[in-house]
Amino acid sequence: MKLKLALVAALTWASLSAAPFYQLESALTIKSDSVPNWDYLAVDPIRPSLYIARRDDGILVYNTDTKQVTGVLENTKGGNAITIVPELDRIYVTNLDGSLTVFRHSDLKYLTRNSYGESADNAFYEPVTKQLLITEGDQKKAVFVDAVSLAVTGTLEYDAEKLEGTAADGKGFMYMAVRDRDKVLKIDARRHQVVAEWPTTGFTLPNGVAYDAANDRIFVSTRGNNPSVLVFDVATGGIVASPAIGRNNDVIVFDPEARKIYTANGLDGTLVIINQVDANRYQLAEAATTRPWARTMAVDLKTKKVYLVTAEGTVDTAKSWKASIAPFYPNKYFKDTFTLLTYSSR
Repeated sequence: MKLKLALVAALTWASLSAAPFYQLESALTIKSDSVPNWDYLAVDPIRPSLYIARRDDGILVYNTDTKQVTGVLENTKGGNAITIVPELDRIYVTNLDGSLTVFRHSDLKYLTRNSYGESADNAFYEPVTKQLLITEGDQKKAVFVDAVSLAVTGTLEYDAEKLEGTAADGKGFMYMAVRDRDKVLKIDARRHQVVAEWPTTGFTLPNGVAYDAANDRIFVSTRGNNPSVLVFDVATGGIVASPAIGRNNDVIVFDPEARKIYTANGLDGTLVIINQVDANRYQLAEAATTRPWARTMAVDLKTKKVYLVTAEGTVDTAKSWKASIAPFYPNKYFKDTFTLLTYSSR
């Protein structure tokens, strides 16, 4: 009997040891005349392309098959985020100056660049009303734009400067993290109004947002002293779970097929992945090491590969730095150190 139990234990351990984990597949240093300055990434659902917001250089196009940068999207200098809407055959680039650069998705043909404010961070698509919500935290507002005509359809003013991640539920509502108010807003996209405010009680600095349509759950990452993924029940606005993640998270992605939550955590240099057991139960799947300040990412939901970017930096004491984010948050990055990291499960 003891021999049988020992054999079962050995087989179980061997099975666990053989389980695939995320490891670094490749690291590509992308050189440029400018110093590294970046934000969001996006995976193209119809071609082997990754779009990288390199800000000063524009939106880089990276071929995920050949592992090479193949070009830059036209007229995207200052590009900060990429929103891909296949149903409208459009790609929208949110630029730091408050404009949108628009492309035809099928062939990447440049269409226009329109201004919607003095500055902007990101844009999120709402499929029922076919609108884009542009976050303009510096102006304490979000601007709604018709995704087809590109006309402004409404403005939502809110007394906060950190209007962060936003996700649509496919029913006409959007959920936005407000980092400097420790709240999540439920927004009616038809009326351009906040219809509910949910506090992140016990947690601070909410930032990234993802939506689970099957279970009607909102996932919100937080950056405070106890960084976590808050799982909100949309029906009640209550928090039903709060699995821990790493510090300085900027992007959270939910894979509904694999039922996994991905978080990139720059201060800890980790890729923390959470398994969804059921609607209200979550457990750590793994926590892979990445590199310092790799805080933004994109996940290819087909290949399950994860893409992150970072660069080598330092604190230049002659200038101010964001000690509120981390005691020694870099305020200077070194030229020709900007690196794209690809992680795969193997």
